[in-house]
Amino acid sequence: MQGLYSIGLLIVSNVFMTLAWYGHLKLQEMKVINNWPLYGVILLSWGIALFEYCCQVPANRLGFRENGGPFSLMQLKVIQEVITLIIFTLFSVVVFKGESLHWNHIAAFGCLVLAVYFVFMK
Repeated sequence: MQGLYSIGLLIVSNVFMTLAWYGHLKLQEMKVINNWPLYGVILLSWGIALFEYCCQVPANRLGFRENGGPFSLMQLKVIQEVITLIIFTLFSVVVFKGESLHWNHIAAFGCLVLAVYFVFMK
């Protein structure tokens, strides 16, 4: 169960991370924070990123083999990167309507799937 909790927290963490890193671009496009100074946008992003860290740190603690979890450090990192790419792709396609997937994006996803395969290979 620790592995599932870890992956669930990584998903939630990456939703917050994506919002912190890229959400302000959509808010700017919508003219919500259009005239904000850069430090204001940074503070907004840090506020959102706090929730990302509140999920990321426990996810790594729960999932790490040395703490009773099922994953090695390398496996945790590759899982996190794959989740990040999936969340970002969904965010960019759904929130930023002008973005679209191309063959090279699918090829890159395939390479990441192979990365997961290789990192779990004995």
